[in-house]
Amino acid sequence: MEARALRPVLAVYTGLFLLFLYGPMIVLAVLSFQSADGGPQLPIRDWSVYWYRHLLGLAETSRVSRLPVGEPLIRSLALAFMTTVVSTILGVMSAEAFRTRFKGSGPVFYLIIMGMMVPGVLVGLGMALLSNTIGMDRAWWGTAFVLHVVYTYPFAFLVMLAIFNRFDRSIEEASMSLGVTPAQTFRRVTFPIIFPGVLSAMLFSFTLSYDEFARTLFTAGRELTLPLAIYGTFAVEIYPNIFAFGVLTTLFSFTLLVIYGLLMKRFTARAGRFKGQEE
Repeated sequence: MEARALRPVLAVYTGLFLLFLYGPMIVLAVLSFQSADGGPQLPIRDWSVYWYRHLLGLAETSRVSRLPVGEPLIRSLALAFMTTVVSTILGVMSAEAFRTRFKGSGPVFYLIIMGMMVPGVLVGLGMALLSNTIGMDRAWWGTAFVLHVVYTYPFAFLVMLAIFNRFDRSIEEASMSLGVTPAQTFRRVTFPIIFPGVLSAMLFSFTLSYDEFARTLFTAGRELTLPLAIYGTFAVEIYPNIFAFGVLTTLFSFTLLVIYGLLMKRFTARAGRFKGQEE
């Protein structure tokens, strides 16, 4: 009886949670279809795809300047890609090291995850002050890149640590008992099995780095990344081209999730076949 009585409450709570989570995306998508003469207002009087054409440079020139998404977008993608590669490699190597208990593993563990716990504003400000003190120029490929790795590396590490905690060591032992070297065992046996976890670590690292703002604000220097460029435009005046770009960015994120899901399904099935052959 008590469980049945709680069902309506849980249903309402779930509905409110989903509305709170996806409501801003829905409003953003609706506002992006304003007409050329309309501002961000509800209800919409005239529906149009003008701001999408304006964003892509296909519409006529208007009093509204186009979003500076060219070079900042390339910088953000390059920064996210570099961060993903370095953070994932460090995460895999660190998690592999923690499979064997060593002296000082506890302090080292907390030192690693501290990067995700310290507020980004404080870390960014500290890096900016350090750069000024030692006379080093701040740049998105230098100081910002270091802080992005410090921030995303713990997430990749925790993902891979969870993967290795469920890993069956007997598979590696069987490989090495046949005379295969540890390096070849990792490359041919271990890595194909843990690859779904590697994909998860890469997705975490890329997503967190792509839209990181606080750490980048203090360390990117003069060359802005995409979040900083959008913030600079948004701080002056709000135009629906920002909402149109938000919709395109959301579609890009969902595309990444779809690709991630397809790759996960493929490599999980391959790992299952490998395990069946081993048995």
